[in-house]
This record gives sequence, structure tokens and C-alpha cells, in this order.
Amino acid sequence: MRNRFYTILTVPAFAVLYLHTAIMVLIILPFAYLRSKKTVKYLVRFWAVSVFWVLGKKLRTYGIENYLATKRYIIIANHASLFDIMAIMSFCPNVAWFGHERLMKVPVFKQILIMIDYMPVKEPTVKNTRLMLDEIAEKIKHHTIAIFPEGTRTLNGSMKSFFRGFVYILRASDAEVLPVTLNGFYTLKPKNRFYINFGAKISVVINKPIRSAELKVKTDDEIIMEIKNIIESGRL
Repeated sequence: MRNRFYTILTVPAFAVLYLHTAIMVLIILPFAYLRSKKTVKYLVRFWAVSVFWVLGKKLRTYGIENYLATKRYIIIANHASLFDIMAIMSFCPNVAWFGHERLMKVPVFKQILIMIDYMPVKEPTVKNTRLMLDEIAEKIKHHTIAIFPEGTRTLNGSMKSFFRGFVYILRASDAEVLPVTLNGFYTLKPKNRFYINFGAKISVVINKPIRSAELKVKTDDEIIMEIKNIIESGRL
């Protein structure tokens, strides 16, 4: 009965979210063309936080003392929902994302994506993957980036195996690794379910950062295991 009720509520909720996002894009666009990067990032953060307001959800953040806005990080997080990106942007508006190259071909979004340091990625061939990793490694010299090493969202709530690409980026950078645990997002809206569970409790746990030098002396498998265990330890 409750699931049916949530399904009915989900349709207007998505409609309001799409409308809210469209309005925010119209507000942000002039500042993007004026190249006011600081204002664009402030408004994008407001959009990320306000998405949870629209859903009537309170997003709790724990361990905020482990994050310093003046430092660069490689944020590593578990991936369970389409709302994961908003959760990370709610505390780190300066994060640079990478994604499909085709988004840069959409005129309305292109300038905004440029202002938030978006990194376009081509189709995942062997050659393109290496180029992408090199570009990200270069980007991290000046920006905080976020990576979901599972690649795609979990289908059962448990963390999937990590792809090794992020280890290459880590070894090419001196930025600290910031493990982040996203709690309740699989319950809220997983990939394989239509409705939003409005009763889900969601939170972000910012674990203590790890110095790059401490990880570089370890094997790839040891790095993956350590970071995965830290993320698991943040589950509430």
C-alpha cells in the first residue's frame, strides 16, 4: 500500500523537479555567459541542496570537519542513486565532474558545464580510456574531482567491485583522497525502481582524508581494499 502511494507521489515529484531544474538553468545561464564562475557554482550548489528540499528530505552531513574548501581532493564515493551527485555537490560545490561528451553539444548546457569545469568523455575504447585518465590526472592538479569507482549504480544496495582507473589518477596526483559514504540513497531511489521512497533517511558521511603518499606505497589491490573498507565503515 505504501509503495503504491509513493508511486503516485513520484510522478508529480519528478515533474516539479524537472520544472525546478529548468528554472534554475534559466537563472544560471546569464551568469554562465558572463563567465561569473563563482556565481554559477554558488547557484549550482543551491540547486543541488534544493533538490532535497523539493523532495521534502533532510540531508544530514557528518564529518564536515574532514573537508576543507581550500584544498584539492579526489572524492571517492559509493554509487546507489541518481541523487548521489547532488549529495556530493551539497558540501563540495567546486567539484569537477566528468561524463558523456554529447552533453557538450547541447547549447543551453555547454556554457554552464564549462563554468563548472565539466570534463567530457568520449566513448570508452582502450585509447579513449587512457586519454580520459590522463585528462583527469591533469585536471586534479587544479581542481577537486569526484569518482564513483563502481562505475554504475548498485542494483542491490551493496557496493560493487571497484574499477582500477581511479588508482591511476591517484598515483598521478598529490591530492588527498576523501572517502565519502552516501547512506540511504539506494532506499530513496535505486536505478532499478521507478518510485521515490519519501520515507528514506539520507545522509553523507565525510570520512577522514588519506594522504596521497600513504597510498602510493601500496599495491593497487591494497589501495582499493582500504578505500572500500573506509567507505563501508561510514554506513549508518
